[in-house]
Amino acid sequence: MTDLEKNEKLSLLVDLMKLANADNEVREAEYQFILNVAMQLGLSPADVTSVFKNQVEYRLPEQEGDRIVQFHRLVLLMNVDQDASYSEKSLIREMAKRMGLRMQAVDTVLQEMYNHPNRVVPTQRLIEIFTLYHN
Repeated sequence: MTDLEKNEKLSLLVDLMKLANADNEVREAEYQFILNVAMQLGLSPADVTSVFKNQVEYRLPEQEGDRIVQFHRLVLLMNVDQDASYSEKSLIREMAKRMGLRMQAVDTVLQEMYNHPNRVVPTQRLIEIFTLYHN
């Protein structure tokens, strides 16, 4: 993996870590979730630790599909502890807006998550929601 690819992957962890720390406490379940995402991205636990300790330049995923996947990760992380606080939802909305996602779709997902076990919106349903609001 090139340095550029690694930095892009590390920047995906930045938003996850900001969200995990939205309530000024990173819970063990949240940290484990971030570690799992990192490993899926081909990153090591040491990479995760370095992101927590060092500033990493944020890179917006280029493709809308990649931004939707990142948004889905954020929603999953928020619900790891089954305690989606107002500050976490607000932060997710800010992040989604910065990613250029359609806010109607974002709000629909944030409302609909309560209709699913463990607040996990199935991937197919998430795609349907974003497709519905696509221009």
